[in-house]
Amino acid sequence: MQDYQNLPIDIQTSKLLDWLVDRRHCSLKWQGQVRTVREKIAMAIQDMPENEEIRRLLAGSYIHYFHCLRIVEILKGTEASTKNIFGRYSSQRMKDWQEVVFLYEKDNTYLVELASLLVRNVNYEIPSLKKQISKCQQLQQEYSRKEEECQLAATEMRERFYSSCKQYGITGDDVRLELLALVKDLPSQLDEIGAGAQGLSEAIDLYQACVQFVCESSTEQVVPLLRHVQARGNTTIYEWRRGVKPASVERPMGEEVKEPADQEVIDWGDFAVETASAPEVVDYGISVEEASEEIDWGISLESDAQESGATSIDGRDRNAADTVKIEVLDTGSDVQEGTAQGPDALSLLETPETRNQFIDELMELEIFLSQRIVEMSEEADILSVSQFQLAPPILQDQTKKKLEAMAAALQDLIGRLTSLRMQHLFMILASPRYVDRVTELLRQKLKQADLLLLKKEQMIQRRQEALEEQASLEPKLDHLVQKTKELQKLIEADISKRYNGRPVNLMGASL
Repeated sequence: MQDYQNLPIDIQTSKLLDWLVDRRHCSLKWQGQVRTVREKIAMAIQDMPENEEIRRLLAGSYIHYFHCLRIVEILKGTEASTKNIFGRYSSQRMKDWQEVVFLYEKDNTYLVELASLLVRNVNYEIPSLKKQISKCQQLQQEYSRKEEECQLAATEMRERFYSSCKQYGITGDDVRLELLALVKDLPSQLDEIGAGAQGLSEAIDLYQACVQFVCESSTEQVVPLLRHVQARGNTTIYEWRRGVKPASVERPMGEEVKEPADQEVIDWGDFAVETASAPEVVDYGISVEEASEEIDWGISLESDAQESGATSIDGRDRNAADTVKIEVLDTGSDVQEGTAQGPDALSLLETPETRNQFIDELMELEIFLSQRIVEMSEEADILSVSQFQLAPPILQDQTKKKLEAMAAALQDLIGRLTSLRMQHLFMILASPRYVDRVTELLRQKLKQADLLLLKKEQMIQRRQEALEEQASLEPKLDHLVQKTKELQKLIEADISKRYNGRPVNLMGASL
């Protein structure tokens, strides 16, 4: 008997309600009884005395049977003056709470309500709070990850911006003005490249000698434009075409565009974009003397003179009219001999056609030298030795080291002209809108970096909000766990009294 008395009663928490109903500890219609009790409590709670302990009991907690018992004990002190000789209280407050206690004890309604509250806390309320806290923690980790990603992406975008600026040769402080300043410096850079071609005379002579030696009947001059630049530098188109320097240079109209205060118009400096209004001088190969003899202008000098009675054109005797010469340039145009105008006033390396030809000839010469270096690197065979026995001294005296030095100089010039920075400058020179496009593209990278930093700040703010939500949920969870443990102990103690003090264990309530 003693062993049976100490045998514990293990009850699965999730099946506690069914266990109480099956063992007749409470009614099958307990839910309706609990609803009636809750209505009574809601009415009784409207009129409560000023008491600190009662205020704590009613503040933020579910009022159950044991709370009601404590309230009745407190009212015995506050309502003592209403007690009559029969031990009854005339106070309505006491009557209301005594009725609540009575309804609770009827059919053990309080026990089944506590069991229901315990099951709800264990199965729903506590897991829900834990899930919300876990979600807050996950959000904090996710926001921290996104914060780092935004920071890295913003840093990468700024690095790409400065890398692009470096390719253009600017610092990035003021993209537009710096690009315009680069274009202003372009003439001096092209002149330096033209001056760098002066050291290519030996390579050009070597190429010319090789062509004439291999093709004995060929008298064609190789790389003519490169020869011109090597001898005279980056001259005007006029000098390249006519072989003489112009007496004066008049660059195309509209070459200097003043930039307004809002920086919407590009200042092209000394460079011009060819427009429809730019005057051009066209040489048709017709002399003034030939024009006076071959072209019928529809003018009869003698008839006009007879009808008008005027003097001859040049003031001399009208019989000498057949010797009159019409000076077209003096009367019809202000163009003077030796003046470079329009496209002829631009430099060779400034004009796309001649610049491309110059690059092609540089590459042609560089390929020739590279081929000669490869041939000299291979073992000499009888055919190659015998072939160059009759070659000019300039071909026989070359060494591999000298050829490599010439090729390096050529590659340097080609690299300077075809670098990405130069390509951008030429595109800016060719299209005024290109500056706007480049400026906008570079600014977009900075805007994207700023947007990423703004998104990073949003992630920081959301992470802080998730942290604050977690901080507000954790005390609620701790309070709910504490109350649930108290409920568990009350239920175990109440059931234990019903079974002569046998220990009762509610299983499966992982708190």
